[in-house]
Amino acid sequence: MDKIGLIAGNGTFPIAFARAAKEKGLQVIAVAHEGETLPELSQWVDGIFWIKVGQLGKLISIFKEQGVHDVLMAGGIKKTRLFQGGMPDLRAAALLAKMLYKKDDSILRAVAAELESEGITVRESTLYLDNILAPAGILTRRKPSKDERLDIEFGWQMAKEIGKLDIGQTVVVKNQAVLAVEAIEGTDEAIRRGGRLCGKGAVVVKICKPQQDLRFDLTAIGMQNSQTMKEVKASCLAVEAGKTIIFDQKELAAEADRSGIAIVAVAKEREAIA
Repeated sequence: MDKIGLIAGNGTFPIAFARAAKEKGLQVIAVAHEGETLPELSQWVDGIFWIKVGQLGKLISIFKEQGVHDVLMAGGIKKTRLFQGGMPDLRAAALLAKMLYKKDDSILRAVAAELESEGITVRESTLYLDNILAPAGILTRRKPSKDERLDIEFGWQMAKEIGKLDIGQTVVVKNQAVLAVEAIEGTDEAIRRGGRLCGKGAVVVKICKPQQDLRFDLTAIGMQNSQTMKEVKASCLAVEAGKTIIFDQKELAAEADRSGIAIVAVAKEREAIA
């Protein structure tokens, strides 16, 4: 494989992938989404084509015209666009019309199936990016307190349950009570809701869904999450080791240390938080 397609969503994930792919000597052809994808991506790819969210037919046509046979999805698309006047093209509208439920996983799997029906293989989103997956252990100077460890264990169980239902991947808890559950609004807004309810000391747990398809929608954290936690005086963040992408890990840990936030990556469901 000497060429790969990139379906680019928001955040820095698409740029991280493009840089890694270029280092491997691959030609990167990106399809970017207006209002979502960072313009800076253009500096790291060999070709970039801009589409509106929902232009599935155009996306497929671009890759076929460019001779792209392997693609991956990097970065999310705000699902709220489905309810804010988005205009899917005929192919996307037909796809959505066939779906009973508009769950994240269902939509992404359906899009992947459409691509593969055209001879375009959807690869795992962490291709060439193993070095940015969260390593197991405590990633900051401060360790979770005894109470925070209890909240992590509790929050982990709650997050796995909402993950099974494909509602979200994040819960905010304190004293073994759920303050907020992530839904369509995204991680940062869930952190804000939960953090404001308890005043300070909220614990944020973000997991990989039990049925997670590693080709897309992998859990990710970055500087913005840390800044949001600081804003509401949240005290601890727990993620799933080996299944969570961490952007700018050293900078994230340093920012958390300055804010007194503990970050821990848990290796498996039942592991104790040391």
